[in-house]
Amino acid sequence: MNLRCLIIDDEPNAVSLLEMLIVQTTQWQLLGKCYNALEAMDFLKKNTVDFLFLDINMPHLTGMELAALLPRETKIVFTTAYAEHAAESYTYQTIDYLLKPITLKRFVAATQKIEAAFAQLPVTAPIPSPTAAEPDAGHFFVKTGKTLRRVLLNDILYFEGEKEYVRLVTSAEELLVYRRLKDIESQLAHPFVRVHNSYIVNTQLLSKVQDNHIHTGSKQIPISEKFRDGFMAVINKRLF
Repeated sequence: MNLRCLIIDDEPNAVSLLEMLIVQTTQWQLLGKCYNALEAMDFLKKNTVDFLFLDINMPHLTGMELAALLPRETKIVFTTAYAEHAAESYTYQTIDYLLKPITLKRFVAATQKIEAAFAQLPVTAPIPSPTAAEPDAGHFFVKTGKTLRRVLLNDILYFEGEKEYVRLVTSAEELLVYRRLKDIESQLAHPFVRVHNSYIVNTQLLSKVQDNHIHTGSKQIPISEKFRDGFMAVINKRLF
């Protein structure tokens, strides 16, 4: 079976072993090797794979934390030296859980399981792309870990882009979302306005605009020259 896979592991020796096993025992396409979660997320933005070999114990962002940020349908084979994460791993679209060091016998058993999982996939209609949010939609859902959180638009102070993530901030909490800021912007309408490459603000919850900065909650946000005219056009509509 011709499947496309990606290895995500911070241990070069573990990556080399998996690569050798894939080449010697399967007809799969190994599309890439990533040595940390951020590198993997950037790769997955540009490439489509059928499943991941995902290490659990990685610095900065663990395999479990990365899995929680990926689309729910992403299929995963976890690889780790620790057995205690096995139960938690199956809260995701997990095909198998490989304990290191991975033996040839265990890998061959995993390949049979992986190919069986794809052979049994039902044919489904494509999922429609999200459309822009209606101005009065009132809420949307944010995936955090294993939970879908309902967030009221009126409660959001601002969105802050951080590379592959967006930080959603309300007066009560902060949520980290695995999306690009421009993708979230396409689903927002008034009163949300882009004011900087890294920020979208809720103009209804601003406390003041001063010295080319916006004050909302306890945050001071810069207004960039690129977005200043559009932002001030919204503000001037409410200027007495």
